[in-house]
Amino acid sequence: MENNSLNKDKLIKYWIDGSDDDFEAMITMFKSKRNSWALFIGHLMIEKLLKAYYVKSKSNYPPYIHNLLRLAEKAELKLSEERIEQLVTITAFNINARYDDYKMSFKKQCTNEFTAVWIKNLKEIREWIKALIDQ
Repeated sequence: MENNSLNKDKLIKYWIDGSDDDFEAMITMFKSKRNSWALFIGHLMIEKLLKAYYVKSKSNYPPYIHNLLRLAEKAELKLSEERIEQLVTITAFNINARYDDYKMSFKKQCTNEFTAVWIKNLKEIREWIKALIDQ
């Protein structure tokens, strides 16, 4: 897609606004004990922020991918080993919540304790990416 019609600020806002909506939905799902869906939506929230960061860093439309590590790499985001592992795990939330053959085992994995830890991680990653976008 040509970037000559790209309105960078508007596109970044679009992705951030979508991510903020997903953040609220993630919290609501977690409070209602819909843990696997909370983590699925957490993936969407981070994906949209990475796409906002991509637009900022590349001045172009983000790629149509859902793999968070690949998206971060394409945006040339500097990642620690811990962040790499987190992005890989969060990407799995997307696959595990979406496909029936993984759903049941993923739901069992999503205890309140497990989900609370990952909600905390998702919040931290959210703030980290937002800070990078604001720089």
